[in-house]
Amino acid sequence: QLQLVESGGGLVQAGTSLRLSCAASDRTISSYGKAWFRQAPGKEREFVATINWNGGKTDYADSVKGRFTISRDNAKNTLYLQMNSLKPEDTAVYYCAADSGLTRRICSMTGQNYDYWGQGTQVTVSS
Repeated sequence: QLQLVESGGGLVQAGTSLRLSCAASDRTISSYGKAWFRQAPGKEREFVATINWNGGKTDYADSVKGRFTISRDNAKNTLYLQMNSLKPEDTAVYYCAADSGLTRRICSMTGQNYDYWGQGTQVTVSS
């Protein structure tokens, strides 16, 4: 069973940067689609960024486009989310997810397509 563990969250000021990491328990993640989602208090979980199975395609939520970058390091079985120019509205618990199904070849923004999830890491951005 693939396990995902996020790290890198914290309390930062608006305008600064953070890099989240998601370490996978084995190399199978290298062939899966991967994504970051987030959930703010009292709100539904929302899509943030995704990278397809071979890393050839990425996509982002409009709210983070141009500020966040998703990337992967297959040698380290790790997914990253570089977050720049952070805003208070980016405050949320961030989750990484992996898609082992047919949709792994596309950039799926739908949480239901992801069958492996991490436990989340808190990001708090103060104004």
